This record gives sequence, structure tokens and C-alpha cells, in this order.
Amino acid sequence: MEKRRLGRLGHESSVLIYGAASLGAVDQDRADASIQEALDAGINHFDVAADYGDAELRLGPWMPRIRDDIFLATKTGRRSAEEAWTEINRSLERLQTDHVDLIQMHAVCDLENLDLVTGKGGSLEAAIRAKEEGLARAIGITGHTDAAPSVHTEALRRFDFDSVLTPLNYRLSADPEYAEAYQALVAAVQASDAALMTIKMIARRNWREGEEKTYDTWYAPFDEQRYVTAATAWLLNGHPEITGLATAGETRLLRQMVTAERERATLSAQDAAAILEEVQDYSSPFISMPF
Repeated sequence: MEKRRLGRLGHESSVLIYGAASLGAVDQDRADASIQEALDAGINHFDVAADYGDAELRLGPWMPRIRDDIFLATKTGRRSAEEAWTEINRSLERLQTDHVDLIQMHAVCDLENLDLVTGKGGSLEAAIRAKEEGLARAIGITGHTDAAPSVHTEALRRFDFDSVLTPLNYRLSADPEYAEAYQALVAAVQASDAALMTIKMIARRNWREGEEKTYDTWYAPFDEQRYVTAATAWLLNGHPEITGLATAGETRLLRQMVTAERERATLSAQDAAAILEEVQDYSSPFISMPF
């Protein structure tokens, strides 16, 4: 699997980042099988969060074996320094490690939340303390709404975050306003040599009212290999600024994403876009969100 430099952190990260949201509601056996599948595929970057149900608990038993071989990131969704400090330490206990490589401010999707995180007594203070005390090597920020790229650009003005995790897929990029905000974020990231990672690559649309939710994702994902491969090729082949993309929050989709990463060499970004244009029910996942 291709690896890319994780900005100024220097880690050579696999372009597929294991999205451990997929472990939030599964048992240990299913988690173990999925984690092993990721390792066998060459994935060396795992991304989890305190808010992902039991995901940290499912990853924890693996740390004595693989901690030195992977880049480990988690997130705190708390907004006060005191609450975030408690949650960061709880995450370390659950993950069975004495440090993470990256602690991220979770779901900072609007300026109101950015103000809470970066203001006096905000959770960023806890992350800085964690870095100073060796509990985390780096500090990042994440978000998932239409406003995320512009909010994250503002975040970089306020603090020198080491990484940004923001949404991007072909449909989102077709919105001129979103595309402009994303390009502004790219410029800000490159100016500071931060790492730029993305989410929602295979999001197809929202679940329809009354539709059976056949996957654990809160959006309806692409699950046909042709489209998973096209979405992956469009993103990775056409966006060298991206260091990696998080796999979907569903263990049953990991194999298709691994296959897509391997097969993308056969598709240009332009050819991949043409394939995605075939999809009639392709829309932003942020039209309606369950949280």
C-alpha cells in the first residue's frame, strides 16, 4: 500500500487510515478480524475516538503487540479543558498505552465549537498539556459538515495544529462554494506543513426515510466495487496534497476499500470522475445528519 508523509510529523502513513468508528458497536472477535485484515493490507495508521462507543476498548488488547508499528490517533469531543483532560487519560487507559501519536479536537464543525475549543479554558489547553507531558506527540482537529473546511482554515489561524481531518469526496467537490473553501484549507495546510487527511470518501447519500440501514455508517455508502474504486482513485490520484483517507465506519466495507486502493492505478482521476457521474442518487451526506 502506498505511504505518504504525514506533514511535518514525518510519519510515512498508509494512504488508507483505519477508521475505528467501525469498531464502536462490534464484539471483540469481529474487531480482531477487522484489525488483522487492516494490518495484513499494510495499513499502519489507526484513527479512533473516545466517542466511538467501545472502539478504544476493542483496539486496546492489540497495543502490546502492535503499538510500536502503528501511528495511533484518538479524539476528544469534550469542550472544556478539565473534561478533555479526563477523557484523554481515560482513552489512554482504554487503549492500553501510555501515549498516542495524535490527539484530535473532535467534530469541530462550526465557529461556535471552535471558540469553545480554542478559548480560555477550552479543550485545546488539555491537548497542549498532554503534548507537554508526553501523553500525545501531536495535536489535530477534525470536523464533518459543509462548513468544516472553512472552520478548519480559521482553526489554523488560531493555533498551529499538526493535522486536519476534513470531509472530501467527488460530490462535495462539485459544489463551487465547498471547493473554494477546501482549496483555501489546502493553502493553509501547506503553508504550515500540517497533515491533511479526509473523511466521507465513499459516502453516497443519506439513508432514506424508512430504508433499512444495512451498514453501521450514518450515511448510505457506496458498496459496489466499481464505485468504491472510482471514489478512491478520484481522491488519491487527483489530490496529492492528501496524506490519507479514513476508511468507512463499517468493518464489512474495509475489504472493498483495500481492493480499491490497489486497483486505483488503472484509473486516472478524470476517468474515475466519469464513473461517479453515472450515479443518480449521489449527494452530500450533510443534507441531513443524525447528530
